[in-house]
Amino acid sequence: MKAYIHLAEGFEEVEALTITDVLRRGGVEAELVSVTGDRLVRGTHGVNIEADILFEEADYDSCDMIVLPGGLPGADNLGNHEGLCAKIKEFAADENKYLGAICAAPMVLAACGVLEGAKATVYPGNEEILGEDVATGETVTVSGRIITGLGPAAAMEFSLMLLEVLAGKKVSDDIAAGLIFDRR
Repeated sequence: MKAYIHLAEGFEEVEALTITDVLRRGGVEAELVSVTGDRLVRGTHGVNIEADILFEEADYDSCDMIVLPGGLPGADNLGNHEGLCAKIKEFAADENKYLGAICAAPMVLAACGVLEGAKATVYPGNEEILGEDVATGETVTVSGRIITGLGPAAAMEFSLMLLEVLAGKKVSDDIAAGLIFDRR
């Protein structure tokens, strides 16, 4: 299984790194993908992260999940990337592919038009952007093949759910136990 975690200038560092770490611990090939044209991407709190590959180098045919960390202006910058939005639409239409977005990033899914008929959660105060009757307010929401998370404090629970979707509940539970994370 392969997941691409997308980075744009101003991404939320806690979310991006937690997702990458948990997925890799669970045996998922998790790669950081820069949409900036440069492998070095600056997070919203000034932490520079080197992506594994550039968007233009990514092989989306071999990828099972697109993941979008939140943060501002990171989510806005992801949403302004036309190529990424096209890939999000392709993944939404493919019953074998998944989409994950946390914090402000579910707004990108809404802007790309893939939340119709779905439920999602988003950083508080942005619920109306998702559309009428979409926002759940839950920490993590799974709606078909779309997984969304509330914000930075939800990063671990969100990441473990992504792992469960890709690698199975046992793998996710084992990683949670090793991290001393209570999944009640």
